[in-house]
Amino acid sequence: MSIMSDTQATPTGLLAEPLLVAMDLRRRFGPTVALDGASIQVTAGEVVAVMGPSGSGKSTLLHCLAGILRPDGGEVHYRGSRLDTLSEDVRSRLRRDDFGFVFQFGQLVPELSALENVTLPLRLGGVTRREAERRGREWLGRLEVADVAGKRPGEISGGQGQRVAVARALITGPRVVFADEPTGSLDSLNGELVMTLLVDTARQQGATVVLVTHEPRVAAYAEREVVVRDGRCVAPVQAR
Repeated sequence: MSIMSDTQATPTGLLAEPLLVAMDLRRRFGPTVALDGASIQVTAGEVVAVMGPSGSGKSTLLHCLAGILRPDGGEVHYRGSRLDTLSEDVRSRLRRDDFGFVFQFGQLVPELSALENVTLPLRLGGVTRREAERRGREWLGRLEVADVAGKRPGEISGGQGQRVAVARALITGPRVVFADEPTGSLDSLNGELVMTLLVDTARQQGATVVLVTHEPRVAAYAEREVVVRDGRCVAPVQAR
């Protein structure tokens, strides 16, 4: 099975090779079928919203694209190479170096300060503490939460925590940012602020964004929507 015929045109009119390609993905959790032949491709620099009702398989699709989960069947390719057959160590390094993640509840480390959370990917990658903290404070400033640098996640608001999570996702200069319901725990005002900062900053960095959501107002930040239903990508929608 191939979806390469869906290669998209860039603004210059040239055909762009996809950055991420998933073909006929299948994944079960016990008797529950999460993915049942899902296929998608994402071009470098795109902001793509993956939509669908609860339980449709959209989060499982994102986790397979990011190398967090291995599909039971099908293939995932990243930059032209097979991703799903790599070892866990190699996929972990790829997630650290090439990917950034924003989840619904931030998933900040509760024992660490906001600054320590943001700099964690850099420290794991071998960056010195001094340089990591310099870059971390810069990113907290860009995401308008410099004033919470010394506070722990339990001492800041949900909106501030999500902006800290966005800073952590972008600090390494990832090629792809995976965002799974990034505004699901926020009110409308904070949700809009987080989405604006996430999408605008990712575009400035030249990063691709794969965004999972069930909310049309959040999907509106994307250039293209893909609908997942019953474990399949059933209705790709081109940019408005």
